[in-house]
Amino acid sequence: MKKMNPVVHFEMPAEDRKRMADFYSNVFGWQTQLMGEKMGNYVTVVTSETGEDGRPKMPGSINGGFYPKMENEANNYPSVVIAVDDIHESMKQIKNAGGKLLGEPMQIPSVGWYVSFIDTEGNRVSILQPIMN
Repeated sequence: MKKMNPVVHFEMPAEDRKRMADFYSNVFGWQTQLMGEKMGNYVTVVTSETGEDGRPKMPGSINGGFYPKMENEANNYPSVVIAVDDIHESMKQIKNAGGKLLGEPMQIPSVGWYVSFIDTEGNRVSILQPIMN
């Protein structure tokens, strides 16, 4: 049986970072952190109590983030991030199965290696090779 790779993060586009952060903080109590230019104006969100490692304590919970809306409409939909053991091997498997990679992996400091792709159904999805503690 093939090892299952879990969904570990979600991503959604946002037109106005501050407005979005206020909305999710006020409505759902999520904690938001607006990142700067170096991090692509990304906004991280914590959706449930986390441990010292920054990961959710409650099984099944995931945190997420918001990225600036893009001109390419295909990128302006919610998506998920899947954890993988080897990003390069997973990239090969994605290509071989009919997916289309969106660029090269980028390193996210203290998180891991990340790249997005389009699956066979036109969905934008991402994979992450987390830094192992």
